[in-house]
Amino acid sequence: MHFAVWAPRPERMSVLVDATAHAMTREDGGWWRADVPAVGTEPDYGFLLDDDDTPLPDPRSRRQPDGVHGLSRWYDDGAYPWTDAGWTGRILPGAVIYELHIGTFTPAGTFDAAIDKLDHLVQLGVSVVELLPVNAFNGVHNWGYDGVLWYAVHEAYGGPDGYKRFVDACHHRGLAVFQDVVYNHLGPSGNYLPRFAPYLSDTGTNTWGASVNLSGPDSEEVRRYIVDNALTWLREFHVDGLRLDAVHALLDERATHLLEQLAVEVAALEAHVGRPLTLIAESDLNDPRLITPREAGGYGLTAQWSDDFHHALHSLLTGEREGYYYDFGAGLGVVAKVLSRGFFHDGTWSSFRGRPHGRPIDAERLPAWRLLGYLQDHDQIGNRAVGDRLSASVSPGLLAVGATLVLTGPFTPMLFMGEEWGATTPWQFFTSHPEPELGVATAEGRKAEFAEHGWDSADVPDPQDPGTFLRSKLDWAELDAAPHRSLLDTYRRLIALRRAEPALTDPAFPTAEICEDERARWLVVHRGDLRIACNLAADEQQVNVGHGEVLFATGVSPSIVDGRVVLPAESAAVVRVA
Repeated sequence: MHFAVWAPRPERMSVLVDATAHAMTREDGGWWRADVPAVGTEPDYGFLLDDDDTPLPDPRSRRQPDGVHGLSRWYDDGAYPWTDAGWTGRILPGAVIYELHIGTFTPAGTFDAAIDKLDHLVQLGVSVVELLPVNAFNGVHNWGYDGVLWYAVHEAYGGPDGYKRFVDACHHRGLAVFQDVVYNHLGPSGNYLPRFAPYLSDTGTNTWGASVNLSGPDSEEVRRYIVDNALTWLREFHVDGLRLDAVHALLDERATHLLEQLAVEVAALEAHVGRPLTLIAESDLNDPRLITPREAGGYGLTAQWSDDFHHALHSLLTGEREGYYYDFGAGLGVVAKVLSRGFFHDGTWSSFRGRPHGRPIDAERLPAWRLLGYLQDHDQIGNRAVGDRLSASVSPGLLAVGATLVLTGPFTPMLFMGEEWGATTPWQFFTSHPEPELGVATAEGRKAEFAEHGWDSADVPDPQDPGTFLRSKLDWAELDAAPHRSLLDTYRRLIALRRAEPALTDPAFPTAEICEDERARWLVVHRGDLRIACNLAADEQQVNVGHGEVLFATGVSPSIVDGRVVLPAESAAVVRVA
């Protein structure tokens, strides 16, 4: 068995394999290597640094059966019997994405349990399943963003073989799999990487602490660690795409940004495996260069999340204007601008930031599908004080209107698990740090954060309380109850309509017509020969769309009189005009 590890910091290295230490040889570039006689097929092992007799896990460990503080276990990536040889992948244009968290998607919270719910997603009509991070973190329950061993799959979910079974099952049902990955920081517990090498910057910081070393001394191997990890998910786990967490926190001063390097190497792998591979950025920069092709001077990523679209819809449906929602609460015109131009903040003043923010999208050159549009996601729910979903404050009628704007809109739609039936279970911030001090600090920090915004700390759930995690699990029994059945039917019909009507996946940014009387609260989105008419008012509205036929309605199908569609209160309709 051959063992190798990049560790320029220690003076001596040994690898402990089944309780026997074997000296390692240092090579150029800070790499250490050792060839060890085979001891079984899956021995446990760890690295001994200098005089420390406590073995540390492999930074590139594929499996941590006893958690992130324990020994690594040898794992053969080639041993899994894949059955998806006929899978040719899915391109992003025309896709509908479904974001889920393995631990709360089902009562059991495992990959195998999630497989049993995949037929629900097929019947819903989505085409991509996007998983919150599944890399190894300390504790049992976590959103996944506290990962410290990026190559290992969280054991409680089912480990690497469980993940491969899940991907295999998705592909057999025609579902692509995107994986959320975090390259901007390391979690607060179990992070031994700095013992081996300068994985973290000595100077740069971000929201979570020390930033990852992307451009300082020895950064080349750190970048290689990240890029190889991305390629591992795509190649060894047959994943179809990656969602790159908070790329604005990647502090990179190199001439070729890490994101561009990722785009180049993923494109090369795409050509090799013969199926589409997708890179999606989460970014709050409102910078279209992320999704501009490399030949046009951009980074060449496939797409990026659009928080502006979410904020505009959320403010419109709820009336909220606190915090970063302030600028988005100016009415229907905000939604119309985002639909037709991609960003609301495209160089405009941001009250939340106290400065101008963003830059314009060239709508003539960039297709609208390169932005992801969503009504809810894990962050926008879970980062609220009590993790309340829209269903807690918005009527079923307005939920359906919001779904209509997302699923008939120009952007690639994304749903958050349970949204399709108006789940009443919250999605709260939860952790399970075994260290008491860290657990207390996490809970107190959470309460203090929301106390600054006027919340009573007693109302903010303790992230360390197991009940916070359990409350966040979906209640699948809701599917059979009203009004959940009706909303689920609305989502299914909308997704089917999106697939059936080419105008709804037209890459061009649409135009949107709004009522100047904000009390009337209606808007019409023009998409080819289709008109998406939405009434957000509490009473009936007559909206001019022209003569045509109603293809879809959120409730009772409205009539069209003299070219005006008669929309009931809080409803939407899609009309094909003559």
